[in-house]
Amino acid sequence: MKSQECSAVEDIHVESQQNLVLEKDTVPASDRTQEIIEVEARKEGRVELTIYKNYATFSGWFISVVICLSAILMQASRNGNDLWLSNWVDATRSSRKEYSTSFYLVILCIFGIVNSILTLVRAFSFAFGGLRAAVKVHDTLLKRLINAPVQFFDQTPGGRILNRFSSDLYTIDDSLPFILNILLANFVGLLGIAIVLSYVQVFFLLLLLPFWYIYSKLQFFYRSTSRELRRLDSVSRSPIYTSFTETLDGSSTIRAFKSEDLFFARFTDQVKLYQQTSYTELTASLWLSLRLQLLAAFIISFVAVMAVIGSHGSLPINFSTPGLVGLALSYAAPVVSLLGSFLTSFTETEKEMVSVERALEYMDVPQEELHGSQSLHPSWPHQGQIEFQNVTLRYKPSLPAALRDISFTIEGGMQVGFIGRTGAGKSSVLNALFRLTPICKGCILVDSINIASAPIRDLRGHFSVVPQTPFLFEGSLRDNLDPFQLSDDLKIWKALERCHVKEEVEAAGGLDIHLKESGMSFSVGQRQLLCLARALLKSSKVLCLDECTANVDTQTASIIQKTISSECRGMTVITIAHRISTVLNMDSVLVLDHGILVEQGNPQALLENESSRFSSFAKASTM
Repeated sequence: MKSQECSAVEDIHVESQQNLVLEKDTVPASDRTQEIIEVEARKEGRVELTIYKNYATFSGWFISVVICLSAILMQASRNGNDLWLSNWVDATRSSRKEYSTSFYLVILCIFGIVNSILTLVRAFSFAFGGLRAAVKVHDTLLKRLINAPVQFFDQTPGGRILNRFSSDLYTIDDSLPFILNILLANFVGLLGIAIVLSYVQVFFLLLLLPFWYIYSKLQFFYRSTSRELRRLDSVSRSPIYTSFTETLDGSSTIRAFKSEDLFFARFTDQVKLYQQTSYTELTASLWLSLRLQLLAAFIISFVAVMAVIGSHGSLPINFSTPGLVGLALSYAAPVVSLLGSFLTSFTETEKEMVSVERALEYMDVPQEELHGSQSLHPSWPHQGQIEFQNVTLRYKPSLPAALRDISFTIEGGMQVGFIGRTGAGKSSVLNALFRLTPICKGCILVDSINIASAPIRDLRGHFSVVPQTPFLFEGSLRDNLDPFQLSDDLKIWKALERCHVKEEVEAAGGLDIHLKESGMSFSVGQRQLLCLARALLKSSKVLCLDECTANVDTQTASIIQKTISSECRGMTVITIAHRISTVLNMDSVLVLDHGILVEQGNPQALLENESSRFSSFAKASTM
C-alpha cells in the first residue's frame, strides 16, 4: 500500500498554485527504496556443520542412521568377499587344502547376497530420506514465508524468493541426495581400502603419506574456491529473476518511455555476471581434474614398480602370499581415483549444501504473531467504530515516521476519506489498521477492542478491502468472488448487479469462466468492479478502499462511487482518495501531511472555507 501513494501527486499538486505549499518528503522515494531493499546476504567460509545437522533432521535421524550403517556394512561385506577370494587363491596354490570348492563358493554367495541386500537398503533409505527432506524443506520454507510480515516482502525483491523456490529447491530435490549418496559411497570405500591395506602391508600407507600432503593442499585450494564460486553463482542468479519479472510486469511502461535498450542492457550485464561465475566454476573443476589425474598416474606407476621389485626379493619388506599381493595391487590402483572422486563429491556436496544454507536463511525470517489474547466474535465488528489513539508508525528505524501521534475517531456507518500528498501517510492508516506494519506507539480500537490483542488472521478476515491494483487469481470467477463458498449463485449475481458488472460477466460466459493471467480478459475497470463485488459479498461492517479509482477511467470511477454511496449504507467506509471528487460526498474527510493529521471535517464545510487545506487541494485539482 505504501508504494501506491505516488500516484496521488499528479492530481493534487499543481505548480501554478502558489497558495498550495507543502513540504517535500523528508526522504526521497529513490533513497527510501534503497534503504528499504536490503542487499542479499552471502555467507563466506566453509558450510557450517549445523547445515548438515539440519538436513539430517529434515531427513529423519532414524533414516540417517540406517543409511550410514547400511553403507558401512555394505563396504565391509565387499571387503570380506575380496579377502575370502584372496584366501581361496592362496589355498588353491598350497598342497594342503582345508575346505572344498563348494564351501568357498557358498561363502562367496553369502557375501554377495548380503552385499546386495545392504545395497538395496541403502538405496531405498537414501531415496526416502532425500524425498522426505525435500518435502519438509519446501513445506517449512513456504509456511515461514506465508507467515512472514509485510516488511519482509518490502525489503526482499521477488526474484530472491523465486530463486529459493526454483533453483535452490530443485537442487535439494534432485542433485543433493544424489551427490550425498556418492560422497558416502566414496567415504566408506576409502575407509575399507585403508583397513584392508593396513591388514595386508603397512608399506602402502607409508607410501601414501607424501601424496596425502599434496592431496590435502589441492583439496584445500579447490574447496575454498569452488564453495565461494557457488555462493556467487546463487547470488548472481537472483537479479536475473528479479529483472525478468519486473520487465514483464512493466513492459507497457518501458515501451511508453522508450527504455527498451536500457532494460535490455541491464539484463545483459546481469547475465554476463552470472556467466562469469559459472565459467570460473567450470575452470576450477578442470584445474583440479588435471592435477588429480597426474597424481593418480604417478602413484599407480610407483606401486606397480615397487610390487615388481619386491617380488624379486630386492626389498626388505615382502608380501606374504600371492593372493595378498594381488589384493594389495587391486586396492592400491584405485586409491587416488577414489580420493579424487571423494574430493569432487565432497566439494559438490558443499556446493549443493549452499542451497540448504540459503533455504535455512529464509526459515529464520521474523514471523507474524498469529495468536491473540482476545478472541473475536464471528459477527465482529458490530458497529464499525474505529478509533486511533496517539498512533505512531515507522516502517524502519532509519526512516522517518509515516504516522506521527495521530488521533481520530470514525463512528460506525460513516464514510470517511483520507487525502494528502505522496508520503503523507494515507495508506499507512490502512497498514496500521490491518496490522501489516506494527505501530510504535499508541493503540487502535475497533468497537472498543484493541486490535493488537486480536488474532491477526481473524482481524484481517473481518475487514473488506479493495486495493488500488485489482487482482484476480487464476481459476473460476465464482472462486474469485466467493473463495470460501459461503454464498449461493443468486447472492453472487445480485452483488455483480449492484456493482454494474453483471452484463459483462454474462457476456464473458458466467460464473464458471476460467480466469487466466490475473483476469486479463476483463478491463482494469471491470476487474476493479469485480473486486468491489467480492468485498460486498463478504458483508463486513468495515470496508477499506485503497485508491481504488486511481487506475480507472472517469466513468468507472463514477460507477464505483455511486455503488459505494448506495450499497454501503450502514458500513464504515475508509477511502484513500486519489481524486478530490471521490470524497466530496462523504461524511468526513481527513487531511494528512507527513504523517500528521492537519485537518478534519465535513468536505462541503471545508470546501467553503477558503483557508482550509482541503479547499486548496480542491482548487489545485482538476476534480
